[in-house]
Amino acid sequence: MGDAKAFRCAREFAAWLGLVPRQCGTGGRVRLLGISKRGDTYLRTLLIHGARAVLTHAKEPGAWIDHLAKRRPPNVVTVALANKMARTIWALLAHGREYSNTHVSVGPA
Repeated sequence: MGDAKAFRCAREFAAWLGLVPRQCGTGGRVRLLGISKRGDTYLRTLLIHGARAVLTHAKEPGAWIDHLAKRRPPNVVTVALANKMARTIWALLAHGREYSNTHVSVGPA
C-alpha cells in the first residue's frame, strides 16, 4: 500500500483494491457498475477471506451485518464487509491512530 496519504479518501483506497463498484457518468449523474476487480489481487483476496471468516466464526457479527444479510446474497455481504475493513485500515493509517472497537467517528460539522 505504501503511504496512506497517497489516497485522498477511503473510497479511493477501496477502489484501488477493487472492492467498490466502478463509476462512470457525466453531467452530475453517476452510474455504478460492477466490482472492478482491479488493483492488488493478493490484498483484496486476504480482505475477502478475512471478512468471510468473520461472517462464519463471529459469535455476534453486528447489527450492520445482520441487516445487510437479510437483504443481500452472502457473497455481496462478504465483499461489503471487506470494503468496510479496507476503509477502516485506510483511516487508521492515514490518521495515525490505533484500532479501537468502541471508537465512534464524527463526521464534518
